[in-house]
Amino acid sequence: MRVVQRTATGAAIRETVLVQVRDLSKHFPIGGGFFSGQTVRAVDGVSFEIRTGETLGLVGESGCGKSTLGRLLVQLLPVTTGHVFFRGIDLVTLKGERLRRMRQEMQMIFQDPYASLNPRMTVGEIIAEPLRNFGVTRELDRRRRVGEVMRLCGLSPAFSNRYPHEFSGGQRQRVGIARALALNPSFIVADEPISALDTSIQAQIVNLLDELQDRFRLTYLFIAHDLSVIRHISDRVAVMYLGKIVEIGDSDAVYQRPQHPYTKALLSSIPSLDPDIEAGRRPILLKGEIPSPVNPPAGCRFHTRCPIAQFPACAEQEPPLDDVGDGHLAACHLPGKL
Repeated sequence: MRVVQRTATGAAIRETVLVQVRDLSKHFPIGGGFFSGQTVRAVDGVSFEIRTGETLGLVGESGCGKSTLGRLLVQLLPVTTGHVFFRGIDLVTLKGERLRRMRQEMQMIFQDPYASLNPRMTVGEIIAEPLRNFGVTRELDRRRRVGEVMRLCGLSPAFSNRYPHEFSGGQRQRVGIARALALNPSFIVADEPISALDTSIQAQIVNLLDELQDRFRLTYLFIAHDLSVIRHISDRVAVMYLGKIVEIGDSDAVYQRPQHPYTKALLSSIPSLDPDIEAGRRPILLKGEIPSPVNPPAGCRFHTRCPIAQFPACAEQEPPLDDVGDGHLAACHLPGKL
């Protein structure tokens, strides 16, 4: 599928859609206790697209469903309802060997480099494991490929016989990135890949991901809490709240002209290094707690904390994710009013 965008001069540009998500949901049943028989609606009717070669940044509070959504895209979790199209093929309908082969083009970088690497395997074995699983190379070629991706990720191939505990956190995350690159994927889900790292290392990992994207024309879904990082690395930004996408658009448009009150509240919390700007910054304080995904509010899910909610409309009618101009979408009855 192709979408049409326009440059500032009005010239049409065609961009291929690599990943297309339609009405995607993931509900987890609760097995016991007070909520027995109910379900956690972690992802609930999400639709969006990711274009070839771009980075879509996904932001939202903890527990809103970001990581679950990332795992659904690469089919590490089964879908409850909806569709995930990759190069026009619905991954939800694939089973067995057909799905396994599609996974060669989709990889994931996990949040915690301490937990995502097998401590009983050397880093060379960890990086080579995808190659062995798919049988794409012989032993000599595997060693050559391991050395190649280690160099690409800023690691010395001479360290391939070392174990994860012998590396720093930043080096371990580089091992995780090298493992994701081993099969030459076209799409990578980066699930908060820098949140467990020291601040001094975070910029190095972000710059590495940028360089790899330029070199191999990778497509990223980049999940993060840090709005400053998302703005730096993302072409487009999607904002998630309680299992729903509430706003999505070009990075500059979302940051400069946010249309959803939740997005505005998030952006107002970003501190500035400029003392004059920081002195004039007025964070928007949201009242109350995030509702439970077991029993989300009717209507707009944000209305219980929204400073501009109007009743009964916001409490009874769920706002659609509508275009507010130039492909900028917002799910709000009063877009841009806060």
